[in-house]
Amino acid sequence: MSATYSVLGMTCQGCANSVTNAIKTAAPQSEITVDLDAKQITVNGCDDQGVIAQAVDDAGFEFAGPV
Repeated sequence: MSATYSVLGMTCQGCANSVTNAIKTAAPQSEITVDLDAKQITVNGCDDQGVIAQAVDDAGFEFAGPV
C-alpha cells in the first residue's frame, strides 16, 4: 500500500534526502518518493502513519498529514 503525505519545510534535495533517510531508518522496508515542488512524499511499504510522522518530525520537518 502507498500513501502520500504533505511535508512542510522541504526546499532542496538535501531536505528530501534527510526526510528519506529518516523514514528509511524508521521503516527500512519502505520506498519513498519525494516531490519537492508539491512538498509531498509518497511512502510504499509502511502503513503506519505515526511512524512516518515521527520520522519526518525527527528529521526537522513538519508532517502535515495525508494528501
